[in-house]
Amino acid sequence: MKVGLLGAGMIVHDLLSFAGEISEMELAAICATPAEATVIQELAETHGINKQYTNYDEMLKDPDIDTIYVGVPNHLHYAFTKKALLADKHVICEKPFTSNYREAVELADLAQEKNLFVLEAVSTRFLPNVLKIKELLPTLGEIKIVSANYSQYSSRYDAFKQGIVQPAFDPEKSGGALMDLNIYNINLMVTLFGSTDKVSYQGNIQKGIDTSGILNMDYGDFKAVCIAAKDCKAPIVTSVQGDKGCIIIEDSANVVAKFKLLMNDSSDEQVYELNQGKHRMYHEFVALCDIIDHQKAEEAQRLMDVSLETMKIQTQARKTVDVIFPADVSTSNK
Repeated sequence: MKVGLLGAGMIVHDLLSFAGEISEMELAAICATPAEATVIQELAETHGINKQYTNYDEMLKDPDIDTIYVGVPNHLHYAFTKKALLADKHVICEKPFTSNYREAVELADLAQEKNLFVLEAVSTRFLPNVLKIKELLPTLGEIKIVSANYSQYSSRYDAFKQGIVQPAFDPEKSGGALMDLNIYNINLMVTLFGSTDKVSYQGNIQKGIDTSGILNMDYGDFKAVCIAAKDCKAPIVTSVQGDKGCIIIEDSANVVAKFKLLMNDSSDEQVYELNQGKHRMYHEFVALCDIIDHQKAEEAQRLMDVSLETMKIQTQARKTVDVIFPADVSTSNK
């Protein structure tokens, strides 16, 4: 897979920190705005990237690139991913995949029409510990309650209170606690249990954005609660409770460095640490490279189904608290 990186922010720096460990992934180019030219030059020199662009359209013409990694702010995901697909490039797009469900469906349909892969980069789905949790679910008996809390006080909230609105808290930029942190909890729920149409959201709304909130998902036989906050903090913990035992994750849903299995009939706890000490994004990129390089259409569709269900849930949740993004009302680019 020959990748053109789009963006120069923190998530791109994260990717570059381990990309050299994946021999199947060649970093062919990097692109950012003209204002970030010095940054991408330094990144290119440090990580052996031969080409640098400050014009996205020019990078899309590069025949040495077969896949675009979209690592730009949330509200730009749809437009830049669509451009790449129209240029006949595969796409790996950072989370959240799009601003709403409608955009996600359009991109999925376009990729299928053009026989291309479009994949969302969400570490949660690929972590060995998460895959093991899914395998162990039957041992817990009947699932009763699932609770996931990813609350992390943001330094940007201090600025927000002073009237300085940065992208993480900007509805114009598809921000908010649901899109930034709770999206990982939703991914975990859909990965482990599938989707549900019975969704409600209670958000703490300031200036048109959810700075924190509680998402309720009703699976019929059991209930799931996803909590995320950028305006306060709490221990980050997820629990999956069944009538025969429970699983405890004392970590965020995008890391899951380890987890505990506690059974009702035993006082002993089993601890699992299967991620091999790798960067949280490592396993996802190994898997995504494999899908694209070996044309694994069935696996790509399974992952896209999770993306679509996740986007449907977050869109439905936002509607319950009237958090509206420009993409929700604009039809000009649809």
